[in-house]
Amino acid sequence: MQPIRIAVAGVGNCCAALVQGTSYYKDEGASTLGLIHETFGGYLPSDIKIVAAFDVSEKKVGQDVSTAIFQPPNNVMRIHEVPKLGITVQRGELLDGLSENAKEVITVSPSSPVDVCDTLLKTKAEILINLVPSGAIEATEYYASEALKARCAFINATPHEIASDRMWAKKFKDTGIPVVGDDIMNQIGSTIMHKSILKMLTDRGINIKESYCLDVGGAMESLNSLERSRMIKRKFKSEAVKSQIPGLHDVPIVSGSTDFVDFLENKRDSYFWILGHYFKDALVRIDIQLSTVDAPNAFAILIDAIRGVKIALDRKLSGAIESVSAFCFKRPPKEVTIQEAQLMIDEFISGKRLS
Repeated sequence: MQPIRIAVAGVGNCCAALVQGTSYYKDEGASTLGLIHETFGGYLPSDIKIVAAFDVSEKKVGQDVSTAIFQPPNNVMRIHEVPKLGITVQRGELLDGLSENAKEVITVSPSSPVDVCDTLLKTKAEILINLVPSGAIEATEYYASEALKARCAFINATPHEIASDRMWAKKFKDTGIPVVGDDIMNQIGSTIMHKSILKMLTDRGINIKESYCLDVGGAMESLNSLERSRMIKRKFKSEAVKSQIPGLHDVPIVSGSTDFVDFLENKRDSYFWILGHYFKDALVRIDIQLSTVDAPNAFAILIDAIRGVKIALDRKLSGAIESVSAFCFKRPPKEVTIQEAQLMIDEFISGKRLS
């Protein structure tokens, strides 16, 4: 297979996990433990090649990507020693890319922003992955526009609606390139866990009365959510959980980020509380804690999204790719159950489904 040439906007913890992971799977004999799909339409994780990266941090711009991914405030665990890649992080547009809280820990590079479209064309990038901070609406739309100009496929890992927005999806459709999103779903995170538990309970005849799931983390994403993306992410995550089960739309369900705890570093604790009843209103109460390492939790999903978009490019598909979006993201263009999303992605990989 030819390499899948990707560009990344936002060299944060998620990018660090992606770079380390794809480098690790290039090693002979690397364990595939933890991958959802070892091969995805014939593509391996090792087929993914980063060809361009954009950021605004003074500590990252001008650095080789292999070095930049470990610069503060990144606090991702070192999973794999990445050799020098020969890809320098370039200065992107700032716009609204930093929240007020983030400005206290990140110094913006004095370098002039590069022409992103020109860079995508020169590096022959096929896919641009948007990993800018949640809540950066202007920055997200800027990178989506640059992808359109360069005729480069777009993966939106942030909560701002691109793939799920009809206007943006039509732009990609009319340009003849695919887009997927929005808001990347972790491999085993609070959203997928919450949806699965509620689905199991309702399948077993439990009437859900109310439920919440709240996250506490120590990464920049959690700090950023304190200021501007908390309610956006809470809305998306709550709707994603409710969409799983018919009849839950009027049930009080809250799911989302709640606070930043610096000493947790790149770890996240999720707290689930569920109240329901069954025969003769007998009560059942569930109280669960889930602890995960944040950035690596997105890796297996993100490489599936990348390979899914590559398949779409190979098949000359355009616009929002519903199957990849439903399987990999919290806010897809079409909300479906976990089981339906799995069937959709299986059919897409096999070629039975076109989008």
